[in-house]
Amino acid sequence: MRIELCSVSKAYGRGQGRFWALRDATLTVEKGTHLAIVGPSGSGKSTLLHLLGCLDVPTAGEVLLDGVSRASLSDRQLSLVRRTQMGFVFQQYYLNESMTALQNVLLPLELGRVADRRAKAAEALRWVGLEHKLSSLPGEMSGGEQQRMAIARALAHGPALVFADEPTGNLDSESGNVVLEVLQALHDERGAGLVLVTHDDRVAARATQVLRVRDGRLE
Repeated sequence: MRIELCSVSKAYGRGQGRFWALRDATLTVEKGTHLAIVGPSGSGKSTLLHLLGCLDVPTAGEVLLDGVSRASLSDRQLSLVRRTQMGFVFQQYYLNESMTALQNVLLPLELGRVADRRAKAAEALRWVGLEHKLSSLPGEMSGGEQQRMAIARALAHGPALVFADEPTGNLDSESGNVVLEVLQALHDERGAGLVLVTHDDRVAARATQVLRVRDGRLE
């Protein structure tokens, strides 16, 4: 899986209220990438991540997915790419509070009709150290455990690329370090490309490549 941004810009609003969140970004990520995107709040780093993950549409420029223009793909085709080749982890966990850990991880696999999905969901939870929490509800778990559940959900289908937006932002230092170790292992042991947005230089120091964003421009 290879994603290329070619002179991509993103604006919000219209007329005098138009704001350019990202300008003229050119960047390539692929399986094996370990990239940290760093910048102050409002710099455009989350916009950059959303464009890489095809969660947003560029105002100008082109996004290529394995050499194919994003603009040529239907919503259904893009959804399939995200569901099969990408994983997403956010600062908010976006868990279903009425579902157990196993059910939360299993849900997207059910929607994608993935083979052996129950076994894959259980294995993903085991891999992040939550094999003893399969029947627990999110409200019965700590913030760090909930984030690890969200990571299990993101990796259960074996994505080529994982995008993480401030994954430790709501966690204390100890829980945050555990989550970062899991993400590091996802890259090192499973070979997934990892693109992580952070404002913390200590988090970025773990990556093999660091990209700084300021005022919507890549430095």
